[in-house]
Amino acid sequence: MNKLRLGTRGSQLALWQANKVAAELRRHFPELEIETVIIKTKGDKILDVALSKIGDKGLFTREIENALLSGEVDLAVHSMKDLPSFLAPGLVLGAVLQREDPRDVLVSHHERTLAGLPRNSIVGTSSLRRIAQLKNLRPDIRVADLRGNVETRIRKMADQGLDAIILAYAGVLRLGLTHSIAEIIATDQVLPAVGQGAIAVEIRADNEEVAAIIGNINHGPTHFATQAERSFLRELEGGCQVPIGCLGRVNGSELVLEGLIASLDGDVVLRDRMTGSVEQGEEMGLILARKLYEQGGREILQGIRRLGD
Repeated sequence: MNKLRLGTRGSQLALWQANKVAAELRRHFPELEIETVIIKTKGDKILDVALSKIGDKGLFTREIENALLSGEVDLAVHSMKDLPSFLAPGLVLGAVLQREDPRDVLVSHHERTLAGLPRNSIVGTSSLRRIAQLKNLRPDIRVADLRGNVETRIRKMADQGLDAIILAYAGVLRLGLTHSIAEIIATDQVLPAVGQGAIAVEIRADNEEVAAIIGNINHGPTHFATQAERSFLRELEGGCQVPIGCLGRVNGSELVLEGLIASLDGDVVLRDRMTGSVEQGEEMGLILARKLYEQGGREILQGIRRLGD
């Protein structure tokens, strides 16, 4: 095979990720020709509705996956956190690139930190995970729904009179906008989304030739960590509309997995962790999810789902 067609969204961040995958592939296969195919997803088209109200777990991936299944492209590049916990039949993860720092960041006026924001400040985010943890830390803060790519959200902070916004550090870094960061938020304050900071490469399950090529750019520790996180999410059947966080950290052959389920108002935040070998990651995700579910997560998630009915 001397050519690969790579499917991606068209935002600057998505293209950065696609170019990163292409560069990694060319490092191993200098003669490989890679064509980038830009595909618009439902999430790119609906910008005036909160993510939690759309309720579509394939919001930023389905059209790209359809192109992959139809043979229009040979591989699909996604932000790992956008991938549904269950992949479409016939598709598998071919590789996960080395993860960037998974933490969230605060962008604010006058470089105020989360603790330093004035009382009753307005913070922009569309993530229920961030909203719940933010309200737990600062019940006085008001939240404004905020959609769009990274640059758009930073611009809207000024245009809409917001005091601050919360973004993923990885996206801000990759776009060269770290000068905007007021604070990198510690994970003991705000636990990241599943897969945050990682780039996923999805391929057809029956394409052994592409699998052999893509496997060369897989980063083992990131693969093990995100596999455990996705197992946690899958067991809880979570998505954009559920406040769930999870983060795996690999140290040698050891994996530390931390998970969180929170109520929408932030009054209840259930959080726990466990440690095991990297090979036990998927099982650890299941166990940790079930543990939090029994500790009160069942009532939280059932209540949230009733609101959506």
